[in-house]
Amino acid sequence: MNAELPLWEVFIRPRNGLAHKHAGSVHASDDVMALHAARDVYTRRGEGVSIWVVPSAAMTASDPSEKDQNFEPTASKIYRHPTFYEIPEEVGNM
Repeated sequence: MNAELPLWEVFIRPRNGLAHKHAGSVHASDDVMALHAARDVYTRRGEGVSIWVVPSAAMTASDPSEKDQNFEPTASKIYRHPTFYEIPEEVGNM
């Protein structure tokens, strides 16, 4: 039966101010059922303040074997790193 139902990826935000994190996947016929299934499976002990469900088919991921191609170009752009900038003394600690 599950093979016929769409797969949904579940993201849970543990508390306000934190980012949603991938918790797992559920099979469900629609977004409402996916939300209910995610709640039942991944928040049984009251953990979480927010749940996102996303159809797995709608997600695109990079290939780990293309890591150098995708992420290496940033190393040559030092202006994107905070060490490139000097912080004025009057700013103090950031």
